[in-house]
Amino acid sequence: SFIGEESVAAGQGSILTDNPTWIIDPIDGTTNFVHRFPFVAVSIGFVVNKKIEFGIVYSCIEDKMYTARKGKGAFCNDQKLQVSGQQDITKSLLVTELGSNRDPEAIKIILSNMERLLSIPIHG
Repeated sequence: SFIGEESVAAGQGSILTDNPTWIIDPIDGTTNFVHRFPFVAVSIGFVVNKKIEFGIVYSCIEDKMYTARKGKGAFCNDQKLQVSGQQDITKSLLVTELGSNRDPEAIKIILSNMERLLSIPIHG
């Protein structure tokens, strides 16, 4: 099976089943792409029994290939990645994305989540 982000965004429904399924977003960061903001990628995932098996993200502008496979770790251009080990949230950098849904109820939820995040004494 195939699920494409662009067709879902256009209003076509999709149902994730237990079938082996490719999930593809050919322009991940569409808004960035439209505004020529250089954070755009091609994202591909492969799911079996509704569980991710592997994923690939190609950051086109940076020419970086991120790959990850269940139980095998994550890599950037064949170099192994690992988490920082930082356990103190006050020394952490928080990155978030607001999404594109401007429905009033969605905005309330997003702002409520942001308020909770901003009340944490994070580094930045």
